Amino acid sequence: MNPYAGYLDGREPVVILRATPAALQQLIGGMTAEQMDEPTAPGKWSVREILAHLADCELVWACRIRQSLETPGAHVAAWDQDVWATRYAAYSAELALRTFLTLREWNLAVLTTVTGSEMSNLLTHPERGTFPLTELLEMMAGHDLNHLVRLRELLGA
Repeated sequence: MNPYAGYLDGREPVVILRATPAALQQLIGGMTAEQMDEPTAPGKWSVREILAHLADCELVWACRIRQSLETPGAHVAAWDQDVWATRYAAYSAELALRTFLTLREWNLAVLTTVTGSEMSNLLTHPERGTFPLTELLEMMAGHDLNHLVRLRELLGA
């Protein structure tokens, strides 16, 4: 039940996860803080807010990856991105990007320790049901690609 599966196009999720930081930095390189604060469209997030969202997602996924390794079958909580987004004014674009990059590096490091059998470890989500760690990685990668596509469209890249 991965809503982002269509973005993967058969590509390996971890390859996408490794490539996202550079792609993201290339897209926003040269933007000023003021440009990153401009709303991209009425009712849509600014680039800064998208960066904060990516950092929040990486934080949530960090916990979920580790929960699947610690307790296969673990129940994970849903989270409301819109509620978390109400606090995005507290984060600069620089802090959000740095947080995302650090957490992504941390998550990629732990993934190097995961065995083939652990990739089948299950997680249970109240809205998405039960799924293996491999599907979580597919969600992460698809989510990355979704936001990279949106940023490219917004920035005319």
